[in-house]
Amino acid sequence: MKKILSLLFVSALGGAITLGAYKTFIEKDQQVVIQQNQEQPFTVPVNHTTNTGFIAENDVNFVSAAEKTIHTVVHVKNTTVNSSQMTFEDLFYGRQTKRAQIGTGSGVIISPDGYIITNNHVIAGSRELSVTLNNNKTYDATIIGTDEKTDIALIKVEPDEELPFTTFGDSDEAKIGEWVLAVGNPFNLTSTVTAGIISAKSRDLSGLSNQSFIQTDAAVNPGNSGGALVNTNGDLIGINTAITSQTGSYIGYSFAVPSNIAKKVVQDIMEFGNVQNGILGVKGSPISAGYAEKFGLNTSEGFYIEEVEEDSGADMAGLKSGDIIQKLENIEIRKFSDLKGFLNAKSPNDIIHVTVLRNGTQRVFPVTLLKNETLTVPIIGVIKNAKPKDLKKYKTNNGVKIASLTNNKNYLGYWMNNGVQVGDIITAINDTKVNSIEDVQAIIKNRHANELLRIELINSKGEKERYNFR
Repeated sequence: MKKILSLLFVSALGGAITLGAYKTFIEKDQQVVIQQNQEQPFTVPVNHTTNTGFIAENDVNFVSAAEKTIHTVVHVKNTTVNSSQMTFEDLFYGRQTKRAQIGTGSGVIISPDGYIITNNHVIAGSRELSVTLNNNKTYDATIIGTDEKTDIALIKVEPDEELPFTTFGDSDEAKIGEWVLAVGNPFNLTSTVTAGIISAKSRDLSGLSNQSFIQTDAAVNPGNSGGALVNTNGDLIGINTAITSQTGSYIGYSFAVPSNIAKKVVQDIMEFGNVQNGILGVKGSPISAGYAEKFGLNTSEGFYIEEVEEDSGADMAGLKSGDIIQKLENIEIRKFSDLKGFLNAKSPNDIIHVTVLRNGTQRVFPVTLLKNETLTVPIIGVIKNAKPKDLKKYKTNNGVKIASLTNNKNYLGYWMNNGVQVGDIITAINDTKVNSIEDVQAIIKNRHANELLRIELINSKGEKERYNFR
């Protein structure tokens, strides 16, 4: 018992000593520091600025952007006809196997006379297309043009009054971390606004380096496709297009076609009826650590040029194999989707300034983008528009030139065994004369699924040959 009382006494004494020391030394010092801060005027602006910044960051005005956008986003209803396999019930009740199927999405009004931008997959296969405005007025819509590559479509309604519309912003100026709003019609819930930030730019989901999405964490769900992604000024910086999800619904990230690409696509559709791509004319790969080591490079970022296409804008400007593209205008190129996204917003005859690293020195070249004159046909390879001297050499008045043979071993072996070479001229496909890659593209696009592909060409010996493929 005495031992316990002794321990209690020692503990109490130790606590008293500790508390006394704290009051005498530590607490006294803290009071002095606080007092000094209060007495020095220059500490106030620092605290004031920090607090103001914090308040402003949490007091972003979404209301204005939402009010500007919500009346410009429409509900798109697409009625398609699907054929299904006949069942016993269909036979018994005499029902048709062709049934109407309704899909819904969103669109953004971009002009007061009723032009609307949306996703190609929203209106694909439509038999009937209708658009409902935010004021519940409904109009029939017609398709003006589409581009499957970028998943952008342009449709038109004939309104009885001028419509509110959204103006395009500059998606190149959008910054990672910037607040954005997604406006659309998820799950048929009209006029829905969600907020988030830009999580990444130049995002490629395909793995084929042919996409360049803006990634955001604003909630986007089925039905949002074709809707608006706007900044806090209400400027259109993207068309909401896709989500990554194992459930089919939003789980954290969504993706939008940048407005600069979407704007260029609809302008081309209006002016030309299709998309006119400006081609730089280089082949290569984005630089990785392994790539840099393989080629002995002193940088791990950029696009390494392995080959410059003959007579391309890059060729005529003086770009060379071994150059490393670091910038296109003021856009830094770290991966291929950076380069692809920038070029997808450009047109033939546009002049861009290309910053390259050559032998350790940065150089800037003005490059005039040219119209695409090549086309990849899997069975054949890469074909290009033939020049007059090519046609003269093969003694023909029309045709396109084989620029490279396919990488498919089966077809490559077939062509080589038959003596077909790079430079040979294809004069007709499916009994239709061809003069350009556009002719070839149209023939292949309009070809029936089970129709033979009949290719007529002139080889290097001047012999005309015909080949059939299924």
